[in-house]
Amino acid sequence: MVVSLKKIVVMELIIRFILGLLFGFSAFLKLSGHETAIAQSVSFGIPPDTYRIIGVIEAISVILFLIHSTGLIGSLLLIAYMGGAIASHLQHQQSIFVAVLVEILIWVDLLFRYRALRRYLLGTDLIDDGNRRAAH
Repeated sequence: MVVSLKKIVVMELIIRFILGLLFGFSAFLKLSGHETAIAQSVSFGIPPDTYRIIGVIEAISVILFLIHSTGLIGSLLLIAYMGGAIASHLQHQQSIFVAVLVEILIWVDLLFRYRALRRYLLGTDLIDDGNRRAAH
């Protein structure tokens, strides 16, 4: 099954927009010292100052993710960040459903964005960009 490039671009932009909003808002809450972020840090046993540092890391990662030329490194940083979030949630016996869903969305975005990665991981390119030659 081959999917058209236009559909992929639309889905990719929607996913990137959702992830950008999610991580941007999360970083803002941590950096601003919002009471929700402080409550979360206290529940995990993380001092508020350390939580702000985590917010800086998150903000840098999402900025790199959103810029096309640094999107790959930003994606990898967010994947690592979410791995830590999943581990923290498991350690504190909290649900990991949302964190895993976000992790999956980052990977889907990576596969949509980078043809070489898509070919390497999937062994094929499922996206028809209109440049395909006739079947050999």
